[in-house]
Amino acid sequence: MSSDREHRAIEAVWRIESAALIAGLARIVRDVGVAEDLAQDALVIALERWPESGVPDNPGAWLMATAKHRAIDLLRRSTRLERKHEELARELELGGDAVEAQLERSIEEQVGDDLLCLMFMCCHPVLSAEARVALTLRLLGGLKTEEIARAFLVSEATVAQRIVRAKRTLAEARVPFDLPDAQELGDRLSSVLEVVYLIFNEGYTASGGEDWVRADLCEEALRLGRILAELAPQEPEAHGLVALMEIQASRLKARVGADGEPVLLHDQDRARWDRLLIGRGLAALERAERLGGTLGPYALQAAIAACHARAATPGETDWVRIAALYEALAQLAPSPVVELNRAVAVASAFGPAAGLELLDALLGEPSLKAYHLLPSVRGDLLTRLGRFQEAQAELQRAAELTGNARERRLLLDRARACAWEAGR
Repeated sequence: MSSDREHRAIEAVWRIESAALIAGLARIVRDVGVAEDLAQDALVIALERWPESGVPDNPGAWLMATAKHRAIDLLRRSTRLERKHEELARELELGGDAVEAQLERSIEEQVGDDLLCLMFMCCHPVLSAEARVALTLRLLGGLKTEEIARAFLVSEATVAQRIVRAKRTLAEARVPFDLPDAQELGDRLSSVLEVVYLIFNEGYTASGGEDWVRADLCEEALRLGRILAELAPQEPEAHGLVALMEIQASRLKARVGADGEPVLLHDQDRARWDRLLIGRGLAALERAERLGGTLGPYALQAAIAACHARAATPGETDWVRIAALYEALAQLAPSPVVELNRAVAVASAFGPAAGLELLDALLGEPSLKAYHLLPSVRGDLLTRLGRFQEAQAELQRAAELTGNARERRLLLDRARACAWEAGR
């Protein structure tokens, strides 16, 4: 195998194994920053040795064994060990093969809990939303700093600073590498779900740049969501989020045209929707519903997405049910964005005038002042009402506010169409 092929193989192994590797090490050294450094050291050794020796049959175990021995050396050398570290180092020195074997079994048996602990740590509320996203993609996604920077259209230095500060903040706050107790679980789980959904949304509708969709981010969010649902099978909202992402991801190929231009939901070729992902999403939604209780925000959004997925044509969409689901969502998790989406559903179910009435109540909302979808939706409803001059102004304003070049061109095209209609 050529050196380039070996390096690509090693990178693929790293992307697959790094999260479990860092999680297992974090449980040993109790510091996520140190754990990543140890994992990276093991990767460097692999890059030196594997091109000559070949990739091992079990590369994950090889990396863990290599990193674990470096962790043991670190514990032995440290002059500021906590008592549990001193005891671990002493046992490892005196216990021989039996202790080594016990540690190996412990690592293998607890890999699920370790990954879940790492998720909760990366998404700890003590960190900013930007830091949580960057740290999650770095430690759980195995993405390089430049890959994260490219995905979110920020500099590598900015991403690197966010990651360094996040690790320092976790260390200074003495955030434990443990599963949260029952009292904390709800809030902590919400933080994890929020981060995964933020990653997915940035892929589904990119906030900036030339690309309307970034499928790689959607795929990463889906991978993380599936892991979370597997590790927390009794949490309905974990299944609700997976359901939502699976169904939304089913439309990715239909959301862009041949030249990468945006294709809105009503205009999409539904034959291009991925039926496998839809089936997986509906199954995840059913699991969330079977767990009982009131559906949470993600499960409600998944139920809305399911209404679209079940409709063979736009005309068959059950907009009355969608409007009712948005009303339930607004009561459970009220926000201006939810109200904006509810206005769209009401307009489709009961006519554009009814939707515009709800929408106009949001015009003074400070949080939507720079949100391009408010004038975009308003422009669409005004167009449907035949008020083309007003619609043109709203669509032009939306184009000015969006950071995505593809979306800007779409909005300007719609504004020009309104100008033509107004001049007829």
